[in-house]
Amino acid sequence: MGRRSFAERDELDERVVDITRVAKVLKGGRRFGFRAVVVVGDNSGQVGVGVGRARSVPDAIRKGAARARRDMKPVALLGRTIPHEVLAHHGGAKVLLRPASRGTGVKAGGGVRAVVEAAGVKDILSKSLGSANALNVIMATLKGLHQLKSPEEAARMRGLSISEVSPAWSRSRE
Repeated sequence: MGRRSFAERDELDERVVDITRVAKVLKGGRRFGFRAVVVVGDNSGQVGVGVGRARSVPDAIRKGAARARRDMKPVALLGRTIPHEVLAHHGGAKVLLRPASRGTGVKAGGGVRAVVEAAGVKDILSKSLGSANALNVIMATLKGLHQLKSPEEAARMRGLSISEVSPAWSRSRE
Protein backbone atom coordinates (compact mmCIF):
# COMPACT_ATOMS: atom_id res chain seq x y z
CA MET A 1 0.00 0.00 0.00
CA GLY A 2 2.77 2.46 0.94
CA ARG A 3 4.70 1.94 -2.30
CA ARG A 4 1.58 2.41 -4.41
CA SER A 5 0.82 5.82 -2.90
CA PHE A 6 4.38 7.02 -3.66
CA ALA A 7 4.04 5.86 -7.28
CA GLU A 8 0.68 7.64 -7.64
CA ARG A 9 2.12 10.81 -6.14
CA ASP A 10 5.00 10.86 -8.64
CA GLU A 11 2.73 10.75 -11.69
CA LEU A 12 0.52 13.63 -10.48
CA ASP A 13 1.16 17.17 -11.70
CA GLU A 14 1.38 19.34 -8.57
CA ARG A 15 1.48 23.14 -8.97
CA VAL A 16 1.64 25.81 -6.27
CA VAL A 17 -0.44 28.61 -7.73
CA ASP A 18 -0.67 31.19 -4.96
CA ILE A 19 1.02 31.84 -1.60
CA THR A 20 -0.45 34.60 0.55
CA ARG A 21 0.57 35.91 3.95
CA VAL A 22 -2.38 36.02 6.33
CA ALA A 23 -2.61 37.55 9.80
CA LYS A 24 -4.56 36.54 12.88
CA VAL A 25 -4.99 39.35 15.42
CA LEU A 26 -4.43 38.29 19.01
CA LYS A 27 -4.27 40.14 22.31
CA GLY A 28 -0.48 40.55 21.99
CA GLY A 29 -0.53 41.63 18.34
CA ARG A 30 -0.66 39.93 14.96
CA ARG A 31 0.33 36.32 14.33
CA PHE A 32 1.35 35.74 10.71
CA GLY A 33 0.80 32.58 8.74
CA PHE A 34 0.60 31.51 5.11
CA ARG A 35 -2.13 30.28 2.78
CA ALA A 36 -1.05 28.13 -0.17
CA VAL A 37 -3.32 27.22 -3.08
CA VAL A 38 -2.19 24.00 -4.79
CA VAL A 39 -3.55 22.41 -7.97
CA VAL A 40 -3.04 18.67 -8.51
CA GLY A 41 -3.95 16.80 -11.69
CA ASP A 42 -3.06 13.63 -13.56
CA ASN A 43 -2.91 15.38 -16.99
CA SER A 44 -5.58 13.01 -18.31
CA GLY A 45 -8.93 14.21 -17.00
CA GLN A 46 -8.70 14.46 -13.22
CA VAL A 47 -7.97 17.63 -11.23
CA GLY A 48 -8.31 18.93 -7.69
CA VAL A 49 -7.57 22.15 -5.81
CA GLY A 50 -6.48 22.36 -2.18
CA VAL A 51 -5.94 25.25 0.21
CA GLY A 52 -3.47 24.78 3.05
CA ARG A 53 -2.84 27.20 5.92
CA ALA A 54 0.09 27.03 8.30
CA ARG A 55 2.68 29.16 10.08
CA SER A 56 5.35 28.16 7.54
CA VAL A 57 5.19 28.03 3.74
CA PRO A 58 6.33 24.37 3.31
CA ASP A 59 3.69 23.14 5.77
CA ALA A 60 0.98 25.16 4.01
CA ILE A 61 2.03 23.72 0.63
CA ARG A 62 2.08 20.16 2.01
CA LYS A 63 -1.42 20.58 3.50
CA GLY A 64 -2.76 22.15 0.30
CA ALA A 65 -1.34 19.33 -1.85
CA ALA A 66 -2.84 16.67 0.43
CA ARG A 67 -6.27 18.34 0.28
CA ALA A 68 -6.03 18.71 -3.51
CA ARG A 69 -5.19 15.00 -3.93
CA ARG A 70 -8.18 14.05 -1.76
CA ASP A 71 -10.43 16.41 -3.73
CA MET A 72 -9.58 15.20 -7.27
CA LYS A 73 -12.61 14.81 -9.54
CA PRO A 74 -12.95 13.76 -13.19
CA VAL A 75 -13.34 16.32 -15.97
CA ALA A 76 -15.08 15.63 -19.31
CA LEU A 77 -12.55 16.12 -22.11
CA LEU A 78 -13.00 15.84 -25.87
CA GLY A 79 -9.60 14.77 -27.16
CA ARG A 80 -7.19 17.65 -26.45
CA THR A 81 -9.87 20.23 -25.63
CA ILE A 82 -13.18 20.63 -23.78
CA PRO A 83 -16.53 19.52 -25.25
CA HIS A 84 -18.33 22.89 -25.10
CA GLU A 85 -18.16 26.50 -23.89
CA VAL A 86 -18.83 27.19 -20.20
CA LEU A 87 -19.05 30.29 -17.97
CA ALA A 88 -18.52 29.71 -14.24
CA HIS A 89 -18.66 32.04 -11.22
CA HIS A 90 -17.09 31.87 -7.78
CA GLY A 91 -17.38 34.91 -5.56
CA GLY A 92 -16.72 37.94 -7.77
CA ALA A 93 -14.66 35.97 -10.30
CA LYS A 94 -16.07 34.74 -13.61
CA VAL A 95 -14.18 32.47 -15.97
CA LEU A 96 -15.15 31.76 -19.58
CA LEU A 97 -13.72 28.55 -21.08
CA ARG A 98 -14.06 27.83 -24.83
CA PRO A 99 -12.95 24.81 -26.84
CA ALA A 100 -10.16 25.46 -29.33
CA SER A 101 -8.97 23.69 -32.47
CA ARG A 102 -5.91 21.44 -32.41
CA GLY A 103 -2.63 23.36 -32.23
CA THR A 104 -4.08 26.45 -30.53
CA GLY A 105 -2.44 25.69 -27.20
CA VAL A 106 -3.55 26.88 -23.78
CA LYS A 107 -4.59 30.53 -24.11
CA ALA A 108 -5.08 31.22 -20.42
CA GLY A 109 -3.31 33.10 -17.69
CA GLY A 110 -2.22 32.40 -14.13
CA GLY A 111 -4.56 30.22 -12.13
CA VAL A 112 -6.74 29.23 -15.10
CA ARG A 113 -3.68 27.90 -16.97
CA ALA A 114 -2.53 25.85 -13.97
CA VAL A 115 -5.94 24.19 -13.52
CA VAL A 116 -6.61 23.37 -17.19
CA GLU A 117 -3.06 22.09 -17.82
CA ALA A 118 -3.20 19.87 -14.72
CA ALA A 119 -6.53 18.51 -15.98
CA GLY A 120 -4.88 17.53 -19.27
CA VAL A 121 -6.39 20.14 -21.61
CA LYS A 122 -3.97 20.98 -24.44
CA ASP A 123 -6.07 23.41 -26.55
CA ILE A 124 -8.39 25.97 -24.93
CA LEU A 125 -9.35 29.64 -25.02
CA SER A 126 -10.23 31.40 -21.78
CA LYS A 127 -11.11 34.79 -20.38
CA SER A 128 -11.10 35.77 -16.74
CA LEU A 129 -13.73 38.39 -15.90
CA GLY A 130 -14.61 40.25 -12.71
CA SER A 131 -12.42 39.76 -9.66
CA ALA A 132 -8.73 38.90 -10.14
CA ASN A 133 -8.51 37.21 -6.72
CA ALA A 134 -6.35 34.14 -7.48
CA LEU A 135 -8.27 31.71 -5.25
CA ASN A 136 -11.68 32.74 -6.64
CA VAL A 137 -10.44 32.54 -10.25
CA ILE A 138 -9.06 29.04 -9.63
CA MET A 139 -12.27 27.89 -7.94
CA ALA A 140 -14.38 29.34 -10.80
CA THR A 141 -12.20 27.48 -13.33
CA LEU A 142 -12.62 24.24 -11.37
CA LYS A 143 -16.41 24.75 -11.23
CA GLY A 144 -16.45 25.34 -14.98
CA LEU A 145 -14.48 22.17 -15.70
CA HIS A 146 -16.80 20.14 -13.47
CA GLN A 147 -19.87 21.55 -15.29
CA LEU A 148 -18.66 20.11 -18.60
CA LYS A 149 -20.64 17.22 -20.05
CA SER A 150 -19.33 14.74 -22.62
CA PRO A 151 -21.41 14.29 -25.80
CA GLU A 152 -22.41 10.80 -24.60
CA GLU A 153 -23.65 12.21 -21.28
CA ALA A 154 -25.57 15.04 -22.99
CA ALA A 155 -27.19 12.57 -25.42
CA ARG A 156 -28.20 10.24 -22.58
CA MET A 157 -29.71 13.13 -20.58
CA ARG A 158 -31.72 14.36 -23.58
CA GLY A 159 -32.71 10.91 -24.83
CA LEU A 160 -31.06 11.51 -28.22
CA SER A 161 -28.35 9.80 -30.24
CA ILE A 162 -24.81 11.19 -30.10
CA SER A 163 -24.98 12.31 -33.77
CA GLU A 164 -28.10 14.39 -32.99
CA VAL A 165 -26.33 16.14 -30.08
CA SER A 166 -22.98 16.74 -31.74
CA PRO A 167 -22.71 15.90 -35.48
CA ALA A 168 -19.11 17.12 -35.64
CA TRP A 169 -18.10 14.89 -32.75
CA SER A 170 -19.64 11.75 -34.26
CA ARG A 171 -17.86 12.45 -37.61
CA SER A 172 -14.49 12.87 -35.86
CA ARG A 173 -14.90 9.47 -34.16
CA GLU A 174 -15.29 7.59 -37.50
